[in-house]
Amino acid sequence: MTIDMPTPPISERPARDRNGWPVLALTALAALIATAMTIFGIAQLSPAGWIIAGLGVLLLLAALVVACGLTPVAPGEARVLQVLGRYSGTLRTDGLRWVNPISTRARVSTRIRNHETGIAKVNDLDGNPIEISAVVVWQVKDTARAKFGVDDFVEFVAFQTEAAVRHIAGSFPYDADDRTSLRENADEITAQLSEEIMARVASAGVQIIESRLTRLAYAPEIAQAMLRRQQAGAVVAARSRIVEGAVGMVEAALARLTEHEVVDLDEERKATMVSNLLVVLCGDRDAQPVVNTGSLYQ
Repeated sequence: MTIDMPTPPISERPARDRNGWPVLALTALAALIATAMTIFGIAQLSPAGWIIAGLGVLLLLAALVVACGLTPVAPGEARVLQVLGRYSGTLRTDGLRWVNPISTRARVSTRIRNHETGIAKVNDLDGNPIEISAVVVWQVKDTARAKFGVDDFVEFVAFQTEAAVRHIAGSFPYDADDRTSLRENADEITAQLSEEIMARVASAGVQIIESRLTRLAYAPEIAQAMLRRQQAGAVVAARSRIVEGAVGMVEAALARLTEHEVVDLDEERKATMVSNLLVVLCGDRDAQPVVNTGSLYQ
C-alpha cells in the first residue's frame, strides 16, 4: 500500500542572523551612555538638560529593543523565526546570535530521539492474534515542516508509527515456510516498516534513522496451541531426517554385504534384516538385542 501524505507548502530556509557578541557589547555600551546622559541631564535642571535626559532615555529604549534580538542557541537545537506571523527562516548556528528583535523564536530540538510503541494486539495475515511492538529512531530534518506542517510533530510520529506497525503486522503471517513471515524475515520486515513510517512522517519534516521490532509473539490465548504445533512440526522434521538417514544406512549395509559376499540372503531374509535395522536406527529407545543361537531360518 502506497502512503500518499500531503506535502506542506513550506520548507526550511536559513534565517538572517549576526554574531550576537558584538551586538551585546554595543548595546551594553549604549545603555551605559544613555544612563550617564539621563543622570547628567537631570542634574542640570535646565531645558538643555531635560533634552539631554530625554535623548538618554530614547537611547536606552533603543538599546533595549536591539538587545531583544539576542538569541542563545544550544547545540542540537534550532530556532524557528516568525515575523508578524510569517515564517522568516530557521536559526541553526549554535552560540549567541542576533536576529530581528520583533521576531518570535520557537525552539525545535534536532537531537536524535527514540520512540517505542506500546504492545499492540493485532491479527496477522492468517488471522492469528499476535502481540507486536517496535522502536523507532528519528530526527527532525526540516524544522519548518515540523513546526507548521502538523500540530504536534512528536505526537504525530507516535501515532503514525503505531499505525505502520499495525499495518505491517496484518500484512504478513507470523510464521510460514513458503512466504515472507514476521518471524523468519525480520530484516525484510524492518526495512518495509522503516519505509512505511518514513512515508507517513515525511510531511512533518522527520527522518527515520532506524526501526526495529522489539516484541513479536502469539497472543496468550493461542500461544500454547501454537507452541504445540511448532513442536509437532519439529518432531516430524526430525523423524523425516532420521528415516532418510536410516534408509541410506540400510542400503549401504546391504550393498556391502552383497559386494563382499559375506552372506547370501533371500528376499524374505533381506526384508527381515531391513525391518530390524530400521527399528534399531529409527527407535527413540535403545534396542534390546536377541541372540540367535540357531541358524538364520530358526
